[in-house]
Amino acid sequence: MEGRMTSLALLGTGLMGGPMARNLLAAGHDLTVWNRSRDKAAPLADAGATVADTPAEAVAGVDIVISMLSDGPASDAVQKDAIDAMADGTIWVEMGSIKPEEARAHAERFAKRGIGYVDAPVSGGTKGAEAGTLAIMAGGEADAFDRVRDVLSAMGRPVHVGPVGTGQLSKLANQAIVGCAIGAVAEAMLLLQKGGADPAAVRDALKGGFADSIVLQQHGARMTEGDFAPGGLTKFQIKDLDNVLTEAASLSLHLPTVEAITDRFKRLRDEMDGGDMDHSALFLELKDRNGLT
Repeated sequence: MEGRMTSLALLGTGLMGGPMARNLLAAGHDLTVWNRSRDKAAPLADAGATVADTPAEAVAGVDIVISMLSDGPASDAVQKDAIDAMADGTIWVEMGSIKPEEARAHAERFAKRGIGYVDAPVSGGTKGAEAGTLAIMAGGEADAFDRVRDVLSAMGRPVHVGPVGTGQLSKLANQAIVGCAIGAVAEAMLLLQKGGADPAAVRDALKGGFADSIVLQQHGARMTEGDFAPGGLTKFQIKDLDNVLTEAASLSLHLPTVEAITDRFKRLRDEMDGGDMDHSALFLELKDRNGLT
């Protein structure tokens, strides 16, 4: 692929897919986009993308198809619409967060049609998508990864982590860490507020130490400033944590910290109507739990 323009299709141009598409266009790729709600894809035409009316139209004749859809069932449905329009030798790159077992099943489906598959979910949120600095965890055959590496590099830092399904497994590990870290940071920020310290100054003081993290710096600021506009949605955090627990159960593992934080996110969604808030809004659930408004 290196040395010539790569023809791509990107399916799903929402909060993450939209800025990812812009970075692919900025890198010089020939890009066709599709989204179930066309109005979310239409603005990309001004940046040079072709906007397709159907998934089948989007994938026809391209080298690489990138899926950035909400979950496994959504990707599965779109695959069934698109697969017959894809040429032999195309590679499907699943960048949405789905279950490892779904990734393996999808790879088997595509293999029967002579189509390659890489599962390459991401971490970094909307800021990482906009900046092209996403962490990209890729599972699949080494030669398939090598074919898509340059394309993925336009959106972030791709790392090959193992066979098909291990990209999604890595994302589950990532989401377990993120979810639990959000809970810890929320408790720390509330402790600082109630104790009379300046949370922003403390975050600055902790930079470079063991407790420092992107969650502390970005979401700690969101919590103390009350900014819960969606970046990483609570409802998607819950989907990922549920998948963590499903995968853990299949391995006969008990993950008590993940179980506890999942229950708290679900309380935020179900009892406080926070499903469409940023996942840093777990701070609101903590305040409510402590009788604070």
